[in-house]
Amino acid sequence: MVKAIRFDKAGGPEVMKWVDVEVGEPGNGEIRIKQHAVGLNYIDVYFRTGLYPLPLPGGLGMEAAGEITAVGAGVTDLKTGDRVAYVARPPGAYTQERVLPAVQVVKLPDALSYEQGASVMLQGLTAQYLLRRTYPVKAGDTILIQAAAGGVGLLACQWAKALGATVIGTVGSDEKAEIAKAHGCDHTIVYTRENFTKRVREITNGAGVPVVYDSIGKDTFTASLDCLAPLGLFVSFGNASGPLPPIDSSEFAGRGSLFFTRPTLFTYIGKRSDYEAMSAELFDVLVSGKVKTSINQRYPLSEVGKAHTELESRRTTGSTVLLP
Repeated sequence: MVKAIRFDKAGGPEVMKWVDVEVGEPGNGEIRIKQHAVGLNYIDVYFRTGLYPLPLPGGLGMEAAGEITAVGAGVTDLKTGDRVAYVARPPGAYTQERVLPAVQVVKLPDALSYEQGASVMLQGLTAQYLLRRTYPVKAGDTILIQAAAGGVGLLACQWAKALGATVIGTVGSDEKAEIAKAHGCDHTIVYTRENFTKRVREITNGAGVPVVYDSIGKDTFTASLDCLAPLGLFVSFGNASGPLPPIDSSEFAGRGSLFFTRPTLFTYIGKRSDYEAMSAELFDVLVSGKVKTSINQRYPLSEVGKAHTELESRRTTGSTVLLP
């Protein structure tokens, strides 16, 4: 028996329970992993609260890193002892050990720790597809990243800066502004006291930005659209403040033929070849030092309720890992 977090109804952090679970041997095409670190992400809150419904009872957690302890039949490219990381569905990473399809994991370079691996598979691959595929950022671009001091935000700020962009980021406090600046954000806007649309227009001399990456949702939707240049792209990749309101297409027409997309990571990594290529690029920028992980919080996995409370209260910065 191993320990894992399970929940049988949607609700607050208290619904998550630390329980004994049975983990079997890997079947055909599967591997078993002893997990050394688990990533915490805001999507875990969405699943726990029922915003994104799951069959219950069930588990939580999308990403982790660890060591392969057993390999099932048909697995030829992985072996016992390999260091791996993953982002995978269905949720269930909040556990000490787990059996997974081998196609859901990638090898973790020796130069990266288990904590680094667990902290970047969802957030880092999200930054990768946002900056490299959804809107390919190029040198000379000026872009807006909402929640720039969050997990995806800090990775995206650094990566965009390495690509030659000027980065504008919104944050909730002066402390978070300093953190974002230290991670490549050229212009920080404390949205709790500043009109970020006005500031973006000032910074861009009235032109607006070609892309807004927004993980906040309801509270920033309309103002984000007002930051865009004609033919600009609004990228909605999260709902930290709540879901977007019903969308009227005239909102995009009247502001200059704007574009809207609601991407998801699992669409972008749906092909194994894309998953491997995106992971390889992510690991390369981390190993090179162009992008650095910011693991600013660590909690025992058994105390994940406290971690969720801190995350929902916006008291965390960068990435958080849970230690089994």
